Amino acid sequence: MEGKTQSAFAEEQLQLTKTAAVMDEQLSRLEGMSRYTGHDFTEQVLEETREARRRNLRSSLHEPYFARMDFEEQSPKAAELSPLYIGKKGIDHEATNKPLVIDWRAPVASLFYSFTGGSAPAAYDCPEGTIEGKVHLKRNIVIRQRELERVVDTYSGADGDGEASATDEFLLYRLGENKDNKLRDIVSTIQAEQDKIIRSPRQTALVIQGVAGSGKTTVALHRLAFLLYQYREQVRAERMIILAPNRMFLDYISGVLPELGVGDIQQTTFQDWALELLEHEVSLVDAAKELEHWFAVKAEDADQNEITPGRFKGSVEFLAYIDRCLVGMERRLMPRSEFEAWDTAVLPLTTINEWYTKEYAHYPLVKRKERVAARMERWLQMALDQVRDPNRRKDLKKKAAARLKAYMKEWGDTKPFSIYLEILAHADRSDLVPEELKSYVPSSLAEELSKNAKSRKIREEDLPALVYIRHALYGDEKRVKFDHVVIDEAQDFSPFQVALLKRFTRDTSFTILGDLSQGIHGYKGIRAWDEFLSLFDEGETGYYQLDRSYRSTMEIIDFANEVLLRGSGAPLLAVPVFRSGQDVGVHYAAPKQRGAELARLVRGLGETAAKTIAVIGRTAAACRELQRELAAEGIEASLLDAKQSAYGGGLSVVPVYLAKGLEFDAVVIADADERNYRGRPADAKLLYVACTRALHELHLLYSGTVSPLVKQ
Repeated sequence: MEGKTQSAFAEEQLQLTKTAAVMDEQLSRLEGMSRYTGHDFTEQVLEETREARRRNLRSSLHEPYFARMDFEEQSPKAAELSPLYIGKKGIDHEATNKPLVIDWRAPVASLFYSFTGGSAPAAYDCPEGTIEGKVHLKRNIVIRQRELERVVDTYSGADGDGEASATDEFLLYRLGENKDNKLRDIVSTIQAEQDKIIRSPRQTALVIQGVAGSGKTTVALHRLAFLLYQYREQVRAERMIILAPNRMFLDYISGVLPELGVGDIQQTTFQDWALELLEHEVSLVDAAKELEHWFAVKAEDADQNEITPGRFKGSVEFLAYIDRCLVGMERRLMPRSEFEAWDTAVLPLTTINEWYTKEYAHYPLVKRKERVAARMERWLQMALDQVRDPNRRKDLKKKAAARLKAYMKEWGDTKPFSIYLEILAHADRSDLVPEELKSYVPSSLAEELSKNAKSRKIREEDLPALVYIRHALYGDEKRVKFDHVVIDEAQDFSPFQVALLKRFTRDTSFTILGDLSQGIHGYKGIRAWDEFLSLFDEGETGYYQLDRSYRSTMEIIDFANEVLLRGSGAPLLAVPVFRSGQDVGVHYAAPKQRGAELARLVRGLGETAAKTIAVIGRTAAACRELQRELAAEGIEASLLDAKQSAYGGGLSVVPVYLAKGLEFDAVVIADADERNYRGRPADAKLLYVACTRALHELHLLYSGTVSPLVKQ
């Protein structure tokens, strides 16, 4: 076996040398060509093609490919067997006009991910139909800075059914690498179940329930790259959007798409997107303070089934209530009287209503009002044109303009904030709210909003309704609909938010991903994925479960699963890949000795190969104290808070609710006692999130009595 491995390495070393020489020659020739800057359309298209090839070659020089597959097509016209090399970018050999490197998104490359061995014929779908054949070899190749580092055959037809253990060996090799402060692509290790999601049809709303570490975020980002490749004539990057939980998470995932050669995709939070759409006519109350209050106080006594104001405002029932209110508002905004410009110039009410209810009925309410006003101005000008005396005409024009302005004001306030305030004020006693929900509607629902009417301060939970109302009033004439929407950490989204985003999206194209076991925001979000799936028509959806966790060691995953089981159970427990590591450490420290014990653990982790270490506390206030304790022991650590927009790696102190979505080489949970994690479902989810941030090492520190969720 060793001789075979050495032979494969030598073979691939020769291939790399040849490939690099061809790429160097092609890039040198293209770089030597003068850029065309003229106006001839044909030459412009040719120059764009040349520039695209230059970019592909430049980005592929240091790592031209990561895999080889020998595939023999079963066809009378099939060419002889030749190796296919697969990379992040497709590169053609100009001299032979054949692929030098196959793009990982190409149909034939799907075989590399989906074929797992066995005697059954291999097949892939392409525009020409289904192509069948035989896979003779699957080989993983690691190249860094043009140096060949590793060659692993994960399937060889000559060895019968192939080497499943080799597949695991290569995956474990990549998973065992230490992480920096950015999420990376997984093109070389995409698993069959992940590839199926990535290559799903465009006109589908995919919902993905994935355990912690299952790669669901990375899969969603690779899906965007695939859609842009597969449907290049139908979708555009600038018409795609990624909605993430916070700006720090956006910074963490920011490197994946550029690594895949994808740019111009909007990456933001729902809050920032909504505020921009509302043209910043409103602002949010201090979100960091709200989060801290919840996790420091409310979460301890939260009932997971309680209908909070946030959940009520996020329900489809509330959306339906707003819809019915807007229908009533349409009638209320109708003019009530004729318009008298002067005693002999009167515009009948029937005519105005004809314009409002029929001629301009297809416009949204505010636009309709504007059209009627413009029509009345034209009628007024025509009436003025009939007045021959210029002095009288001037006098009538001034008075009539003032009357028209007063007349339009009588139609009522059409500002979204004012309308929303009115809707909320009557929600608890309105016959438009379903009876089964009335008991959940606080009588003071609009009280806080009224207090902030002058400053226009709102809560995050008010944003969907305000955007919905604004859309109903103004439409979206200036906005191009999205070609695809990715919603990450979707368990914290509401049905109202998803229903709203549907109105801004073409062809029901969504990737919605999350983990119900990480639904730590008990005041909002969903309890079951059916709450989203039911928003789409039959045949428009796809549901996937990812239960394999590629992030953490078996010891960490088993420990985290036990936390959930001791709490409330889980809809889907994580199944670890076979990667063993150290046992989870559970350490006692007397209150006055906590800083010293914490420093001892952190120093010990620093002596390992860990590049990123997180000390996780329950709240932001607790984390500030932890940072001070470390500083007193001579250890400098970065404090991450809700206002932060970037994660810099190294040693960080972070509240558990902000750590969600991130991963670290090692984690120390500094307050794993019964006071902070009492054993309720909400506590179990929080502690589960904290545990599953660790890739290689996990330690828990407690004073007093350890949490009942912790297995010792």
